[in-house]
Amino acid sequence: MYDLHIANKNYSSWSLRPWALMTALDIPFTEHMHYFQAGGQNRFDTFSPSALVPCLIDGETTVWDSLAIVEYLYEAHPAVWPAVKAARAYARSAAAEMHSGFGTLRSICSMTVGQRIKLHDTPPALVRDIARLDALWNHGFMHFGGPYLAGDAFTAVDAFFAPVAFRVQTYGLGFELSETARAYVDRLLAHPALVKWYDEALKETVRDADHEAGQARVGTVIEDLRAA
Repeated sequence: MYDLHIANKNYSSWSLRPWALMTALDIPFTEHMHYFQAGGQNRFDTFSPSALVPCLIDGETTVWDSLAIVEYLYEAHPAVWPAVKAARAYARSAAAEMHSGFGTLRSICSMTVGQRIKLHDTPPALVRDIARLDALWNHGFMHFGGPYLAGDAFTAVDAFFAPVAFRVQTYGLGFELSETARAYVDRLLAHPALVKWYDEALKETVRDADHEAGQARVGTVIEDLRAA
């Protein structure tokens, strides 16, 4: 069985990706939780060569980085990517773009699953990131028919955008999206894998001061649904 090392479900968008994918596809794994430490004094280097999460261990093989984990899983679990070649090419391209791009969205709207935050400002660069998301998603629906980005099944590309769905919910970004894109966000948030992640994130009582301070800088917390 795989061992998947992750960090706080409230904050760790990178951890969510392989976790959601493996949960959605019923790929068995043992979860290992490692909470963020104040001042970045994390001890992720005890299991991850990059000292980052997520990290997948399969016997004597260690795979770090969310995209590398997805590709490793694909070798044994073909449902990770779409079966149709054109859909698979789109899905890989979209996931890679999310992996390396959307810097403004990630920096301003860091993931905090259990909070609702009103942004102090919506800079043009953030609006451009959201517009690109909208176009990217609609491209998938137009060419592959939905209800997921690359067709009728939840695959790795949907897992890569799962953290975005939580960001849209947390920061109220839906008004910037088309009706089709908003429906996709709702569909992701209703997926059993994301519902499970969300419920478990709300139960966490461990807070990371760095994440909390960063969110306070960009907006006002209007609701906190997390356990005290």
